[in-house]
Amino acid sequence: MKSLKPVLIKKVGKSEREKRVLLGLVEYYIQTGKPVGSNTLKEAGFKDLSSATIRNYFAILEEQGYLVQSHASGGRIPTHLAYRTYAQSFYSTKEIIKEDLFASIEAFESKEIALLLQNGAEQLSQESKCAIFLSAPRFDQDFITDIKLIALDSYRCLSIVISDFGTVTTEVIYLQKKLSSFAIKRIESYFQMRLTGVGNCDHLENDEKEIAQKIYHELLLRYVVGYSNFIDDDLYRTGFSRLLNYSDFQETNTLASGLTLFENTSQMRLLLKEGKLAKRIQFWIGDDLKSYANASINCAVITAPYFINQAPVGAVGILGPTRLPYRTLFNLIHDFTKCLSKTLTRLVYKFKISFREPKNDQSEPKLNQTQLMLLEDNRNQQKDLKGERKSCLIKKKK
Repeated sequence: MKSLKPVLIKKVGKSEREKRVLLGLVEYYIQTGKPVGSNTLKEAGFKDLSSATIRNYFAILEEQGYLVQSHASGGRIPTHLAYRTYAQSFYSTKEIIKEDLFASIEAFESKEIALLLQNGAEQLSQESKCAIFLSAPRFDQDFITDIKLIALDSYRCLSIVISDFGTVTTEVIYLQKKLSSFAIKRIESYFQMRLTGVGNCDHLENDEKEIAQKIYHELLLRYVVGYSNFIDDDLYRTGFSRLLNYSDFQETNTLASGLTLFENTSQMRLLLKEGKLAKRIQFWIGDDLKSYANASINCAVITAPYFINQAPVGAVGILGPTRLPYRTLFNLIHDFTKCLSKTLTRLVYKFKISFREPKNDQSEPKLNQTQLMLLEDNRNQQKDLKGERKSCLIKKKK
């Protein structure tokens, strides 16, 4: 076992030595996951203290609620209170994790902002070895580029709507009759004709054309309502399976408590909202999360805001066990949000993209009178087509 990183506590007075021992024990336990004995800690970087002195400090810290001992002759393990003390001690410590770690985010040049956020969340999950959740504002000047259909059964199909910014939305559509795979392909080509204004619908049979029109109008209406009635931040989540690699989550109850929080989108949005409003890194450990979950939580969450033109527009969260390398993750999430903020600000100016945040007041319509939302890409349309081929520029109303 290599020596522990030095704890940044001046050795002045008994209370400071106790804190130094506490931080050393927590760091050793984070690295190994094994209960810590006095001799073990002495050899791991505390050779200036005797084993008896360390045991005395352990007894004091246990009485104060920082440590617990599984049995009389066993080592100590930190409590949630100890983890909070450890995290707070390294909250403002800045360390270089790895230069150009998020270089791919900084080099991103496409206006597919949804893809940037999804890829960024996945990369942060890989580096942190934790689950990631991220909130985002709604970006305007977007339009539908493709609609796909997947048959589910005789009377239902799944529609996949893809936008120019890379967002993907799905809807279940109910059918009056079963569609063959060939009919679905013909209907998809009809969607492309409607979206681009190129081609015709002569290849469709009469009943297929009627079904295609109904599905198309249904999807556009749902898209308009969902796009305009923006009540909650868009939420991206990834990496929950990585938590299975932690021994802490091998117990079913612990994993279930983490899953409960990860699947509760409303509570995740609340955590991210607090992180965004605070304009700084925040963390919740163990019992701190009780107000966000129904069950007892043996997890930890770290959040940090990201910015566009120095204005906080969203936040990213890391979810993992309470035994996390907090001093490393604070620096990791700081570097990630700094890089993401820089890239988003550049893309918004480069592609002239505006954005808006959700409105809490649901009594007023959420349509904006001053902005146009392009639902169909008419850049290739050479002339005005009849009826169903007309482009849809929908004016949004405040």
